Amino acid sequence: MRTGVIGDGGWGTALALVLHGNGHAVRLWGAFPDYVAETRRLRENRRFLPGVPLPPGLEVTSEPAECCAGAELLLSVVPTPFLRSVAGRFAPHLPQGIPLISATKGVEQGSLARPTEVLRETFGPAARLVVVSGPSHAEEVARGLPTTVVAASARGEDARLVQAALRNDRFRVYTNADPVGVELGGALKNVIALAAGICDGLETGDNAKAALLTRGMVEMARYGATRGARRETFAGLSGMGDLIVTCYSRHSRNRSVGERLARGDPLARILESTAMVPEGVFTARALGAGRTGVEMPITREVHAVLEEGKDPRRAVVDLMTRDPRPERDEEAGPPPCGETPAR
Repeated sequence: MRTGVIGDGGWGTALALVLHGNGHAVRLWGAFPDYVAETRRLRENRRFLPGVPLPPGLEVTSEPAECCAGAELLLSVVPTPFLRSVAGRFAPHLPQGIPLISATKGVEQGSLARPTEVLRETFGPAARLVVVSGPSHAEEVARGLPTTVVAASARGEDARLVQAALRNDRFRVYTNADPVGVELGGALKNVIALAAGICDGLETGDNAKAALLTRGMVEMARYGATRGARRETFAGLSGMGDLIVTCYSRHSRNRSVGERLARGDPLARILESTAMVPEGVFTARALGAGRTGVEMPITREVHAVLEEGKDPRRAVVDLMTRDPRPERDEEAGPPPCGETPAR
């Protein structure tokens, strides 16, 4: 197929490499013409995916019309803070009726809109949207290390089309009929990863980090259920799987940000020092102000550290000394790790 990838960050570039390796024609779009020209000349995305050569047949462009021309499948891999404006630039050029994959992991500040909700508002209610998410660091995908993700859509045929386009012997793709849960799993785990990095920076130990991940997934599922997601989705690749890798991997920029916060680096300095976008910071800002109406204690404490300058050690103490309660709310329905039908 002719395909276009909107967003030349590390993840967008890695997915472009997967598509190209599968025999598809690929155009990768970047927002900054000078950097696109450099990438085209060097055949390497040195800022976002250094050390990975781009094959000669993979085209790179800064023109939305060129990226979309003749495309039969488009991928949107734009960080959430910039998604709405970039989507607006592509709206006049989007071919009618083609599937559009969203691989962005976050929620929009202010509206709390998921990336696919932003895309649907921009491209119209008939847009054929598919979410791709899961434990998938770009650094490993681009180097051909085994990776497994989920393609989720309310339209099963669209999820299967994306599955067929992306899958190979190093990139396994499952389908899922809960795009809301898959999308929120990819967004919410980044906030928990910030907290995991804080734990690492404070050297709180393995017990604390294991508890953080477990209670973090409960928090993710609790919020997801209020947005229409299935709780069991958070026990899958886009929830538990992505949560584990983001909280433990050396590639995780969200975990790294949390670690630096625990060691006393100001957030502004951290953000200035990285070309990558730590989506968890923006998701925590969007959700942590208490406007969700959902009990999210970890998210609330991360927000306080980021936005109010709260001492991370105090945040840990406040989480540990919350009022005693049962492990799960009986009225909340099946636990996120409850049994699901065999697949």
